[in-house]
Amino acid sequence: MSQYVSRLGRRSPAPPTRLRLHRRPRRVAMLSVHTSPLHQPGTGDAGGMNVYIVELAQRLAAINIEVEIFTRATAAALPPTVELAPGVLVRHVDAGPYEGLAKEDLPAQLCAFTHGVMQAWAGHRPGHYDLVHSHYWLSGHVGWLAAQRWGVPLVHAMHTMAKVKNANLAEGDTPEPAARVIGETQIVDAADRLIANTAEEATELIDHYSADPAKVAAVHPGVNLDRFRPADGRAAARARLDLPQDALIPLFAGRIQPLKAPDILLRAVAALLDERPDLRSRIVVPVVGGPSGSGLAKPEGLQKLAARLGIADVVRFRPPVGQEQLADWFRAASVLVMPSYSESFGLVAIEAQAAGTPVLAAAVGGLPVAVRNEETGFLVRGHNPTDYARVLRSFADDPTLTPRLGAAAAAHAQSFGWDTAAAATADVYTAAMQAHRRRVRSQHG
Repeated sequence: MSQYVSRLGRRSPAPPTRLRLHRRPRRVAMLSVHTSPLHQPGTGDAGGMNVYIVELAQRLAAINIEVEIFTRATAAALPPTVELAPGVLVRHVDAGPYEGLAKEDLPAQLCAFTHGVMQAWAGHRPGHYDLVHSHYWLSGHVGWLAAQRWGVPLVHAMHTMAKVKNANLAEGDTPEPAARVIGETQIVDAADRLIANTAEEATELIDHYSADPAKVAAVHPGVNLDRFRPADGRAAARARLDLPQDALIPLFAGRIQPLKAPDILLRAVAALLDERPDLRSRIVVPVVGGPSGSGLAKPEGLQKLAARLGIADVVRFRPPVGQEQLADWFRAASVLVMPSYSESFGLVAIEAQAAGTPVLAAAVGGLPVAVRNEETGFLVRGHNPTDYARVLRSFADDPTLTPRLGAAAAAHAQSFGWDTAAAATADVYTAAMQAHRRRVRSQHG
């Protein structure tokens, strides 16, 4: 699944056989400054990236690459280290006040965080870490300094990019600051390898940030196929969640913020019920998640919108849930709705499909990779609620649509296992170590 991208946009597979002749790292320092892998996804700044880091680290450990994850301590009572799994250690770094610090305030704490990372490193023998893998631009700046100080390669994953987000802002959303754009540009230049979630994201790195195509690898994120699976079916999941068996259930699951556009789903449901009032008695719209990002400014905004639209009686707001119960929500739904303005991949779309549920999504970012249009779900261009309402009407009128697309979705998701993603990531690590050695030799040649 690792691909290298040429300047002309042509993609060819990386040569994994040759790369494996060279040494993989024994131990990786993984950096996740602003969000802990131990936090509950769907609340605050915790989301798909948390799931990504947890799953990737565990699968890397399973192929004998130890991972130490550095993250900011958000409570005084947290232990300095937590073993997440055999071979995976989470290190809590003191940097700024434990609580009440927004992601936007974290750049001022990067110096303190870097100090904590360096303190941990100083307690080890030289060569303890073979490579640094940073996630998101805040971590990239710490990773840049750490990799230079330790004399090891830096691999960076953007997850989201300021220039791409700013080009696809929801109405009234806050643009990413210039400082982030500058920071991302510096990291792109400094990294030995850049991991993109999709070939499209790899091209965006080249086009928007002038990334060296030879340094960019596309590695699709995975899904935990043991957790997200059809299991005992839709009826049983609905019974467990106290949902009506015969209802049309379009589900939103994720952080509640303008970028994710849960309001589009509510407006689509309102448009559908205006046209088909007979559906009101058999539609339930669960919104599972908590406010995040610019959504924190108006945490009750979505509830007020539901009331204004006259659909408060069919919408059920639920707080973020653990992965096991999230899988049940996916199984129970008729369709997962993702009207996002920007998604680097859309991990939730693959999780829902793995659970046997089709996806209705905006055709943005990595979602056209995650969802096969008209086979495992539907992709909509733009954010017009009536376009989403039209698809929801198809699910209401054709009771075979959910099971038919859901079966194809579950089959499609099988190709997105985390083992595949971890193996491809390990190949990128190996390539980064080779490139770093060549660069060091040339500098001292």
